[in-house]
Parts: sequence; structure tokens; C-alpha cells
Amino acid sequence: MNKPASLGLVMLDIEGKQLNDADRRRLSHPLTGGVILFSRNYESPRQLEALTAEIHGLRTPPLLIGVDHEGGRVQRFREGFTRLPPMRALGALWDEHPLRAKQLARDAGYVLAAELRAHGIDLSFTPVLDLDFGNSAVIGDRAFHSHPHAVIELAGALIEGLALAGMSACGKHFPGHGFIAADSHTDVPVDTRSYAQIDQADLVPFRELIAHGLASVMPAHVIYPDVDDRPAGFSKIWLSQILRKQMNFQGVIFSDDLSMEGARVAGDIAARADAALEAGCDMVLVCNRPDAADELLSRLQRDISPASLARLVRLHGRASAPNLTALKETEIYSKAVRNIGTVGHQSGDLLAGTVQVGERG
Repeated sequence: MNKPASLGLVMLDIEGKQLNDADRRRLSHPLTGGVILFSRNYESPRQLEALTAEIHGLRTPPLLIGVDHEGGRVQRFREGFTRLPPMRALGALWDEHPLRAKQLARDAGYVLAAELRAHGIDLSFTPVLDLDFGNSAVIGDRAFHSHPHAVIELAGALIEGLALAGMSACGKHFPGHGFIAADSHTDVPVDTRSYAQIDQADLVPFRELIAHGLASVMPAHVIYPDVDDRPAGFSKIWLSQILRKQMNFQGVIFSDDLSMEGARVAGDIAARADAALEAGCDMVLVCNRPDAADELLSRLQRDISPASLARLVRLHGRASAPNLTALKETEIYSKAVRNIGTVGHQSGDLLAGTVQVGERG
């Protein structure tokens, strides 16, 4: 089979710990541009290295490999990886020791990215920029803080750590998923606040971090009826007018998983992809539904735009990443891991919680 000469605009998952023939067929399709990995795809560091090497070898340019690896409840790879704290733990520390919290956020970002890059992963869908209003269980301790300034400082430090290890960041879930209790994995959430309220709170971290070069954003499957009757991920107003034009965002816009319940308002899988791409997404995700992935690849009639392709190529992991053995011998990594270890000793529940949030963050 000839290798497609470009990346496509669909990101898919795979079934197991090694590629099977169905995976290879889907990943070799011209519409495919990326792969998202989950806990079910991980067994050991060596297995993961082999898997990502095969995925990258399928295409030129190589497929983008991403994962939801935030820390706390949402850390897809555990055995052989440093246990990362939930971001709320850093927010709690911020209230008492803001400079220390920022340093630990930077260390967490570096360790997170360095370990993933050592195993061939290009991108983690992190950080969560949602504000912690105390309402949303699905966001919960994934959020840094309730105050926008704290989120800006801590997420900005984490992004610096990611960049130090050669990884870009993805801010989610634009324009903010933290205010409402409903979970877009299982429901169609509606946030009835005014645009002014959202603008003065939830949008503040996005606006500030975009001004400092945030590389990618993932919108929420949440309806904000004061702005649009469509979920943000399908809304031209949110993505093309507010995010692109008003906020001058130049990076990649990923859809959230189109298989989630919050996406059903847009129709079947092909209609959902068309709606997301028409609204302004550069790449759409389809997870945990190989039947839907096959249907989308057979029905979607779109080519990736040159602008989207250029944005996506820039998200590939930068620099030649050391393997895990070499990484562990570096002082910067060893020191960062030691520092992260102190977070768990400051509060008994800071590293608690091993429940995976859905199979999409």
C-alpha cells in the first residue's frame, strides 16, 4: 500500500496493545492524521515504544500520536511512569506557596512530557484550563483552581515544562466546562450563563495563554445558549469568530470525541465531523467506536486545508527525545521527579483517585 503523502483530518484510536490489520487499514487511510492512545493500549514501556515506532513508520509525514495524560485521575500510562498529582493539588499549594506551586507545575509538565516523548508520544491533551466552580464532577480535581489568575500562572508553568521536553500543549475545554454539573461524556450539558459572565471568568486563562503561544485547543461539547444553540465544538461563533478572530488563536483546534453523548445533537458520525470541521476544527476525534471510524472514513468528503496541515505538523514532538534509561540519568529529570514526590507528602489526598475519566478526557 502506498503511503499517503499528507496527513488527514481525523484522529482515531486503536484496539489493543499492538496494531492489527484493521488498525493498519484505518491508520493508512488518507483521511487519518493522528492516533490517540488509551490505557488499554499500554502494557509496558518497551511495548509502548514498539507501538509508537510502528505507528510513526506507517506514514510520511508521520501520524500525530496523542494521549490524555494530565495527572491524577487522568493518567493513561502508570506502571513505569511517574505518578503525577491532580492539578487541584497544585492549586491548593498555590494558596499558601504560589512560587513553590509554579515550580512544581513546571516540574510536572517537564516530567509528563519527557516521559511521553521518551516513548514516542507527540502530544498530551493537557492542561485543563477549566475553572473549578465546585460543580463539575467530571472536571473536579483536574482543574487547577477557581481563580483565573491562579490557572494562568500554574497552567503557564506546566506549559513551560512541556516545552522544555519538546512537547506542545492543548488547552481544554474551551470556553469552559467547569461551571455545570452535567458530563458531556453522558449528557448534553447546557451552560445558561451570559457571554459576559463567561468572558470575565472562564475565557481569561484561554485568552492569556493564547497570547503567550498556546499551540492547540479542544472545545467543549457544551451548549452556551446566550452565544449559540450549538455546542461550542460545532459553533462557528465560538470557534471562528471568538476563538480565531477575537482571541487571535493561530494553533490547532481539535474536536472533543465525536462519539461522546454531548456530540449527538449534530447528527450521525459524518454529520458531526462535518459540523465540527465547518465550525473551524482542524482535526476531529473518533474514539471507542471502530464501526463509527469506518463509517466516517468511508463517507467524509473533505481534504485537509494547507493551514490546518501546517498547524498539525508543528504539533509533532520536537527534538530528539532520549530513551527512558538516558532520561533517568539526567539531573533535570531526577530533580523534577523528586520535587513532584513532595506534593503527595503535603496532603494525604493529593495523589488520591485512580478512576479514569471516561476513555476520553
